[in-house]
Amino acid sequence: MMKTFPFRVHSSTWFDRKFKNLLNFYERLVRKTLELPKLTLILLLAGVILSFGLIPFIGISYFPTTDTGLFIINIKAPTGTRVEVTAQEVKKVEEIIRRIAKDDVEMIASNIGITPDFTAMYTTNTGSHVAFIQVNLKKEREKSTAYIIEHVRPALQQELPQLRSYFQSGSLVDAIVNQGVPAPIDIQISGFDLKEIYKIASSIASKINRLDSVRDVFIPQDIDAPSLMFNIDREYASELGLSPEEVINTLITSLTSNQIIAPNYWIDPKNGNDYFLTVQYPEGVVNTLQDLKSIPIRSSKREDIVYLDSVTDIKPFVSPTVITHYQLQRVTDIYVFPKGEDLGPISTQINQILKQEQMPKNIQINLRGLVESMNASFKSFGNGLILSILLVYLVLVAQFKSFIDPFIILFAILPGLSGTLLILFLTETTFNIISLMGVLMMIGITVSNSILIVEFTHRLLEQGLSLSEAVISACRVRLRPILMTSFATIIGLLPMSLGLSEGSETYAPLARVIIGGLSVSVVVTIFLIPAACLAIYQRRPSLNSENRK
Repeated sequence: MMKTFPFRVHSSTWFDRKFKNLLNFYERLVRKTLELPKLTLILLLAGVILSFGLIPFIGISYFPTTDTGLFIINIKAPTGTRVEVTAQEVKKVEEIIRRIAKDDVEMIASNIGITPDFTAMYTTNTGSHVAFIQVNLKKEREKSTAYIIEHVRPALQQELPQLRSYFQSGSLVDAIVNQGVPAPIDIQISGFDLKEIYKIASSIASKINRLDSVRDVFIPQDIDAPSLMFNIDREYASELGLSPEEVINTLITSLTSNQIIAPNYWIDPKNGNDYFLTVQYPEGVVNTLQDLKSIPIRSSKREDIVYLDSVTDIKPFVSPTVITHYQLQRVTDIYVFPKGEDLGPISTQINQILKQEQMPKNIQINLRGLVESMNASFKSFGNGLILSILLVYLVLVAQFKSFIDPFIILFAILPGLSGTLLILFLTETTFNIISLMGVLMMIGITVSNSILIVEFTHRLLEQGLSLSEAVISACRVRLRPILMTSFATIIGLLPMSLGLSEGSETYAPLARVIIGGLSVSVVVTIFLIPAACLAIYQRRPSLNSENRK
C-alpha cells in the first residue's frame, strides 16, 4: 500500500495542476467578455436565436420507430377473386419475402379470405380476395426490418402488379399510439351514399399517392364485389308451405353451414372441451349458378321437395364487401403511411389536399390515427412546458426574493434549447414524445447550473466584493461542480444515445436531447450568465459597489 501512495499523490497533483490551468484560462476569457457585457450578451443570444432556424429541418413524429422484427403485409387481389386464386397469389408473396430476407425469416403466417362465422370478428379481411401476411424475423439477423420492407415492396409492385399491398408495423406500441388504426394517418370520409364517398376517397387517395413523402396508400373497403340478390316470391312460397326464413336458412346452410342460424354444441366427455356441430353441403356440390338454383328446399309442413329457383328470382349485382361505421356514420377509410418517421410535412400536404377538394354538404372528412394523438399531445406538452417554466420562475422569485435574478437564471434555457435543435438536426432525430421528455430534463439541469453562478455571486457581494470581481470569482469557483454534473450526465447517457441494443431506439432521442442541450448550455452558460449578471446589475446601484467607490 505504501508503494501506491506516491502515485496517487502525483496523479492528483497532475490533475489539479491541469484543472488550475483551465480555471486560469477560463478566468481570462470571462474577464475579456465582461469588458463589454452587453455586446457579449447580444452576440450569444443572437447565435442562440439563429439556431432556431433549424426547426423547419427537424421532423415531427409522435413516437420513435423501433425495429421490432415484425411486419404485416395487407394484400388485395382484384375484387371477386376466388379464395383458391388468392391463396396462390399469397404463396408467391411468401416466396418473394423468403428470397429477399433469406435466413432472417423465423415464421410467416398468412390469413387468407374470410369465413362467415364467429371467426370473422378476429380478422381484417373483408372477402375472398383479401389476405394479410405476418412476418416474424429472427432476433439475431443481418438485415433490419426497414431494409426488408423497402426491398419487398418494389419486388411486389414489379412481379405482382395485379395485387394491391399495404405494409404496416406489427408493433404493439404503434397499435396503441395509432388508437387501433392500422396506419399513422387515417382519413375517414363519412356520408350516407357509399358510392359517392368511395368515389371521393379514390380521388383523394390518388392525389395523396403522388406525394413524395408517402410510402403506401390503401383503401380497405370495396364496393364492387360480385354478388347475387335473391328475391323470394312470398305468395308462391306461402302456397307451397314455405316461409322466407326456411328458404334463407336452407340457402345459408348449403353455401356455408348452419353454425350461425342453428348452433349446436357437443361436449367431449373425456376432456370436457366443447365443439360446434355444423351441417353443410359437401364440397363440390354447389359449383355453378345452376347448381345453386337446383338446391332442394323442404317445407316443415309438406313432404314435397321444391327447388330454389322456383320460389326465388336470382339476379347478379355488385355490393360492398364490408360497410364500416364510425359514430353511426358510414365511412370509407384511406390509410396513409409516410416514407419516414416525420409526420409534419405529410400531414400539412394532406390538409392542403383536403381543403382543395370540393365536398358536398352531406360529406364529412376527419383525420384520425397517430396525427390526431400527436397534435393533441404536443399541444398539451406546450401548455405544460409554459406552466412549468412559470412555476419555476415563481419558486425562484420566492427563493431569491427578486424578480430579476430568476429571469437571469432562466437565460440558461435558451442555449439548452439551441443545443437540442442542433443535436436533433445532426442525428436526424425527430421531435417526439420521448425527445420532448428529454427537453424537460435538460431544462432542469441547465437551470441548476445557472443557479450555482447567480447564487454564489450574491454571496460574494454580501462579503463586500465588487460586482465584477464577485461575478468572476463565482464563475471560477462554480466551474468545477458545473462541469462535474454536466460531464457525468453526458457520459452516463452516451451509450443510450447510440441506440445499439434491441428496442433502445425508443429512448435514444431522450439521451440525445439531454447530451446536445447540456453540451451547448454548459459552454454558453458560463459566459452568458456572467454577462447577463454584470449588464443587469450595473443598473442597480445597491449591488454595484465599484460605482459607489
